[in-house]
Amino acid sequence: MNRFLFKQIDNIGLVLFRAVFGLLITIEAFGAIATGWVRRTLVETPFTFNFIGFDFLQQLQGPGMYYYFAIMGIFGIFATIGFKYRISMVVYAVMWTCVYLMQKSSYNNHYYLMMLLCWIMAFLPAHRWFSVDAKMNPEIKTPSMPRWVLLILILQVWIVYTYASVAKLYPDWLDASMAALLMEGRKHYWLIGDLLQQSWVHWAIAYTGILFDLLIVPLMLWKRTRLLGFIVSIFFHLFNSIVFQIGIFPYMSIAFALFFFSPEILRKRFLPKKILYTGNEVIVPNYRNGLIAVLAIYFAFQIGLPLRHWFFKDDVLWTEEGHRLSWRMMLRSKSGSLTVFVVDKAKGVRERYNYSVLLGPKQQRSVATKPDIMWQLAQKIKTIEAEKGRDVAVFMEAMVRVNNGKYHPLTNPQVDLAAEKWSHFTHSEWILPSPKDYNEKPDTE
Repeated sequence: MNRFLFKQIDNIGLVLFRAVFGLLITIEAFGAIATGWVRRTLVETPFTFNFIGFDFLQQLQGPGMYYYFAIMGIFGIFATIGFKYRISMVVYAVMWTCVYLMQKSSYNNHYYLMMLLCWIMAFLPAHRWFSVDAKMNPEIKTPSMPRWVLLILILQVWIVYTYASVAKLYPDWLDASMAALLMEGRKHYWLIGDLLQQSWVHWAIAYTGILFDLLIVPLMLWKRTRLLGFIVSIFFHLFNSIVFQIGIFPYMSIAFALFFFSPEILRKRFLPKKILYTGNEVIVPNYRNGLIAVLAIYFAFQIGLPLRHWFFKDDVLWTEEGHRLSWRMMLRSKSGSLTVFVVDKAKGVRERYNYSVLLGPKQQRSVATKPDIMWQLAQKIKTIEAEKGRDVAVFMEAMVRVNNGKYHPLTNPQVDLAAEKWSHFTHSEWILPSPKDYNEKPDTE
């Protein structure tokens, strides 16, 4: 165990990844301002749907988020060049975690991965070469690192890809109908729009997605297939970047290759002046047992969390319970309509409630299909009406369809959602059971 975890290896892959990762999170921060994401998601909306239990983060929402993201970008630059590296990464990790937890309407698995990597990188010795810190303080400079550093990064990536592959093993993905649905909204793309509508392209996307996610890490681990895996990875992620426009994630994924190629190759291509470490020392730190315990708990959590939906009643594609934080990437398309009614408890008057004035466009789409956000909207409405001196019950009638199937009722319209308690670990009974044919496509003439 000591030799497996604490053998010293060359650290060139880590320091190069630090520079690339720092650049990407810098682009993410400043890009969110430039593209209007901050304005649409965190400034213009009256409030955001935060992760339940993190309501205090609502205090950050508003025009100050422009400065917030600018500060994040500055710390991203510091991480890139390795200046005050640990402080910079910890600050960025804290700030990005707050952004992630304060809104769900723009939920993205890639944002979750970025949060995890920010925290992991904050505690790794990624600044001990090719950095301002190492230049200013030569005492910390070293060409090596313990092997556990490399192993945890590879294992984290492997978990992500494996769960992404396994999650695709369901009928609407296997028959390529989900791929067809994803491509339907891309007919307008210049040059490739018509090509993306071809049936063979849909089948290729469906099964390439499964096989790539399942096999890319083993391909990169084996020396004989490493170059093939890297070429396939570049094509796969550039295709995703062009077609799905998912920000920095494809480029971050390409950068993961730095953990697989040999130090000799990386040194020759990128840092020819770096000392090549070949010592193979085994240095066991005095915090060995604590480190092993922390890593065991962390990875048990990472492996277990994506499985939690199996412990909820009904299908996660229908209920959404256990969907987030589970690497279920682009697996389903949901649309719906929501009608909200409030009943004044003092007068007994039932009236339709215009909730759309409270929400931005993306929030309206989210609340129509996601039960936890419906519950949060009910709590918000109750609070707003209480400020007006009214005690109201809130009822919701939601009709939802999955993957362009038929519309079905999602919520029990007789339940006052404002009076319900939310549980992270048990099924919400006011979510109606999924119909047996809920993913059956409607008849067409």
